[in-house]
Amino acid sequence: MLITEELFLLLRRDDGKPESALAQNGYGLAGAVVSDLVLAEQVAVSDDEDPRLSAVPDAHAEHPVLAAALDRLRERDGTKLSSLVADRKLNPEQDVVRSLTEAGMIRVEEKRALGFVPEKYPTVDAEPERALRERLRAVLAGGTPQPADGVLLSILQGIDLVARVLDEEKGELGKKDLKRRIAEVSEESVAGHAVAKAVRSVNTAIMSAVIIPGVVTGGS
Repeated sequence: MLITEELFLLLRRDDGKPESALAQNGYGLAGAVVSDLVLAEQVAVSDDEDPRLSAVPDAHAEHPVLAAALDRLRERDGTKLSSLVADRKLNPEQDVVRSLTEAGMIRVEEKRALGFVPEKYPTVDAEPERALRERLRAVLAGGTPQPADGVLLSILQGIDLVARVLDEEKGELGKKDLKRRIAEVSEESVAGHAVAKAVRSVNTAIMSAVIIPGVVTGGS
């Protein structure tokens, strides 16, 4: 699975409702899809403090979630990462919903009561998320992380949901120890200057967007 798809599963309960109605999930998912593209070497990251992203020459993504995100990045070629994370048109949620529905992991419950009851995405196959949570449990306990683990944990921390979403998986780790472990995982797991810089910048951009809502509303 993509990091973006894994994050979506973590941000939703089994009944299809979000873990937190107040969390800035869109920022997190946008940050995740950017990270997926960087790891796939489809986008280049500048050396600026707030890096600019550009599609690499002849970039091509087979996965529909990444293809849609890559198209949007081409439209905003050279845009600062802090702006992209808050770009509503980059939010891949609906593309992820289609992907996970086609894979048989979730199903869609349409809006009800004239839209006052929002769409929900109940779990159909719980095994992928169970395996994901076991992987993160092992990593938080000191296991060897993969790049996806550093990205997932950093983003969950950036939108202030890591303790809530991983309440069981964090074990006895308190707030400070959990933050320290996530920093260690991010440093250990993300190889390569461009990827490491993108992950750090994504987290910074998410936290800035959450603290200062409406920084960017997704204009082209």
